[in-house]
Amino acid sequence: MKRMLAVIAAIAVLAVPTAASAAPSKNIVETAAGAPQFSTLVSLVERAGLVNALSGKRQLTVFAPTNAAFDKVPKKTLNTLLEDRRLLRRVLLYHVVAGKVAAKQVVRRKGAKTLTGARVHFRVKGMRVYVNDARVITPDIRASNGIVHAINRVLIPPSLR
Repeated sequence: MKRMLAVIAAIAVLAVPTAASAAPSKNIVETAAGAPQFSTLVSLVERAGLVNALSGKRQLTVFAPTNAAFDKVPKKTLNTLLEDRRLLRRVLLYHVVAGKVAAKQVVRRKGAKTLTGARVHFRVKGMRVYVNDARVITPDIRASNGIVHAINRVLIPPSLR
């Protein structure tokens, strides 16, 4: 009898989908909005008018700076971005790659073309993965329309350096 109950319990556990196996229901913007560490990014995406572009069905990968990453940006630079919507859009889209690029793919690639047309470069150093000079601190945050990788720095397009 105990053995039969154990088998039934095991089957019941296997039959229930886990959070890891369930398809995410929130898009990239909704996923970021639900995570307090991305509140600055979400407000800038809204200000730049990119909510629809990052919420559609198109599969995207976003290298998402955390609030702490934005805190490292000089206030003067951040104010310039806030005053120039076109420039803000360019900086934010430099964090976005078309298609889903999971962490296991990032470590095998040298880089990727962003939605601005400029490339970001990937490298692995020890057990850490970098996008340009930003370290991926939380990989593979799944969304219904792609993947988000949290990074510890804001990426600056080469044309703005």
